[in-house]
Amino acid sequence: MPPTAAGNPRPGPGARTAIQLRPRAAGQTRPRPGNPHRVAAGAGWVALAAMAVAQVVSSRAGHLDIFVSLIVVLLAVASVSFTAVRSGWPRAAGAAAAAAALGLAAEWAGTRSGFPFGAYRYTGLLRPAAATVPLVVPLAWAGMGLPGYAVGATLARSRAGRIAAGAVALTAWDLFLDPQMIRNGFWRWSHPGPYHGVPLSNFAGWLLVSAVLMAVFDVLPGPGPGRPAPHPAGPDQVDRPRESGQITKTHPGLLATYTVMAVMETVGFAVIFAHGRGVALAGALGMGIPAALAWVRRYRTRTGGTQQA
Repeated sequence: MPPTAAGNPRPGPGARTAIQLRPRAAGQTRPRPGNPHRVAAGAGWVALAAMAVAQVVSSRAGHLDIFVSLIVVLLAVASVSFTAVRSGWPRAAGAAAAAAALGLAAEWAGTRSGFPFGAYRYTGLLRPAAATVPLVVPLAWAGMGLPGYAVGATLARSRAGRIAAGAVALTAWDLFLDPQMIRNGFWRWSHPGPYHGVPLSNFAGWLLVSAVLMAVFDVLPGPGPGRPAPHPAGPDQVDRPRESGQITKTHPGLLATYTVMAVMETVGFAVIFAHGRGVALAGALGMGIPAALAWVRRYRTRTGGTQQA
């Protein structure tokens, strides 16, 4: 065999280099890219913490319209991120987009015709806006719609049960939202109602729109039963899907988002807002009961599965 320029024989076709012959240490694995599910969960927890901080700061700061928009954006980021852990970013973003589109349509119809919430109008303090609807409003439907559906999916196994429980959980948020937004002058009702200026037709409209939104979430495609979505080990681990239509199932971050919003709003009305204790009590019961039941159901399901295993 002719020598190479360096004086060493050329390796044959079956020879292996020294680095290929080096044995791999016990337990050593090939380097892997960062786990996208951990990235999504981390983004969700960071956004949720930032939202809580923004709510505290907003109670003592001016430019409330800016803080409202910031809080809603962080809420949406947290919800989409936690949903992405289970369903992936494309499906999570698609679910949020569907919720925002439905919210925009409902709000546009409401401001034009009074259906389904009743006659009201936005004052122009929240910007930017599309037609008569501030863009932050449909984003809020997406941001709280996903946690609301997670509550329903945790509490009920049937499709009808998930839709009903999720619609009630999301509507309960408006026990806080409407009195606060009216007090801050973001919208006005043509005919104020008995609940701190809010007409009862508003809650009927919320139940209707929320039920439609929950139904949309429930039929959006998720990883099929034969194709379970990969999930990380550790505290952010999520349950494997049982039905292909459930996009969120019960990732703890979504339940935490719903719970944090309930706690922050309760404290805000009870401590910060004058004459807000009635709203604090109603909202605490409305959101607190579904949240508590969902956490109990989640705990029992997980512990029951562990015992069976």
